[in-house]
Amino acid sequence: MPLTVNDVDRFEASRPRLEAIAYRLLGSAGEAEDAVQETFLRWQAADVERVEVPEAWLTKVLTNLCLNQLTSARARRETYVGQWLPEPLLAGDPMLGPADTAEQRESVSYAVLTLMERLSPNERAVYVLREAFDYPHREIAEILDITEAASQQIFHRAKKHVADGKARTSADKAAARRIVEEFLAAATTGRIEPLVGLLTEDAVAIGDGGGKIPARAKAFTGAVAVAKFLRGLFRPGEAKRELVGGTSEIYLWTANDEPAVVAVVGGRVVGVMCLEITADGITGVRSQVNPDKLERATAQWAAAVHGEPVFTV
Repeated sequence: MPLTVNDVDRFEASRPRLEAIAYRLLGSAGEAEDAVQETFLRWQAADVERVEVPEAWLTKVLTNLCLNQLTSARARRETYVGQWLPEPLLAGDPMLGPADTAEQRESVSYAVLTLMERLSPNERAVYVLREAFDYPHREIAEILDITEAASQQIFHRAKKHVADGKARTSADKAAARRIVEEFLAAATTGRIEPLVGLLTEDAVAIGDGGGKIPARAKAFTGAVAVAKFLRGLFRPGEAKRELVGGTSEIYLWTANDEPAVVAVVGGRVVGVMCLEITADGITGVRSQVNPDKLERATAQWAAAVHGEPVFTV
């Protein structure tokens, strides 16, 4: 039976929540959109009159589609060129989902999305549904076809893995923004000492070029090594301009609800640098430069009011 207008409206009312769940599960906006669209096709094919709780039905279908996707994604990432990083979402993107609590904001932070890659698909699903969307374990158990006790155990294990990976206390928003401002000021000096002073001793820098933009296959580790890399990254050069198609405008912005550095060439986002900022300093620098993972960011940037760049390279 074809869907009625009311049936379509019921799905569309759930779409923002479904997209936010799928993005956290998959770390990719494009794959999240595909998963939600496939969920709609399943909804279209179902006898919706017999679906007692549409939200629960849709969440179950979406989550299981994402679990299948995560399993196949792990195999694909074994052949991925260089480091794999999630797709960043700029401020205002509705796919970021709810941000009312500290847990919700943290669950979509770039650092935590990266850490979640270490979790098993089931651990990731339980963590996202519980931590970011406050689903009770009873409902999570029904979605994943496990027991409520198993859901609780999986959640505690996943939360511990994420907490162990973070290790340090995050800086508050005001302090984080101040540190990023200092970071950008230091990046323009051409010297590594100011940058070293802002980094923790065990700082790590990772870049994802997807084989399309040059990015080091191994991470830079240690404050001095990361500072030298950053000094070179922000140094103007003709070869760099040729690579990205022009002069890059550098902005202090927000990505995944945290301070970030955005590089723009002719209105096109060519890089998003997400900084993991703790009370001890900057401990993680994760740069997404794969153009395939910046298309949504470019569209979001075009709709934003962003003023003048901090500097150009």
